[in-house]
Amino acid sequence: MPYDPPPQLAGLTLDQIAEAVAARRLPPLDRWQPVETGESHMRIAADGCWWHQGSLITRPAMVRAFASLLTCDAQGRHWLMTPHQKLAIEVEDAAFLATDCVAEGGALAFRLNTDDIVIAGADHPLDVQGPEAAPRAYLGARHGCRARLDRSTWLQLAEIALAQGDGSFVTSGGVRFALLPE
Repeated sequence: MPYDPPPQLAGLTLDQIAEAVAARRLPPLDRWQPVETGESHMRIAADGCWWHQGSLITRPAMVRAFASLLTCDAQGRHWLMTPHQKLAIEVEDAAFLATDCVAEGGALAFRLNTDDIVIAGADHPLDVQGPEAAPRAYLGARHGCRARLDRSTWLQLAEIALAQGDGSFVTSGGVRFALLPE
């Protein structure tokens, strides 16, 4: 089946962004209760690359398919879930990378390296960690997983923060997020 990536965020209204988010039909991981657990022999590197048994997964469609099955539990362990199996997957930093950001209609929309679109807010918070000289920003994605903002997206967010105020915070969906590590 052909894959049509979503259009560039900068050309969309907030309503169009919300429609794109709603149109993405993801598996109902929260309703599955797999009884079998195991090891996937997969790893998501800090640069967002997916690996299986030491070989890079080069097909974006495969990465998107696996990413749709990804969850993170309360202990911070990542899993690939099916209705029957729950397989551990190693994640070096964050499960996803945020590769683009746009402010539209009082919301911040982010595109992930899997072409998913996430709107920051109470359900998808922004969190900044690390030293102030080299902060790392993360966005809550889905099913307990996070996306780390890549450098260009962090710079986009900094420009938005300056436009919204003094540059130390951003607001999305009525929620204020600090851009300096606590």
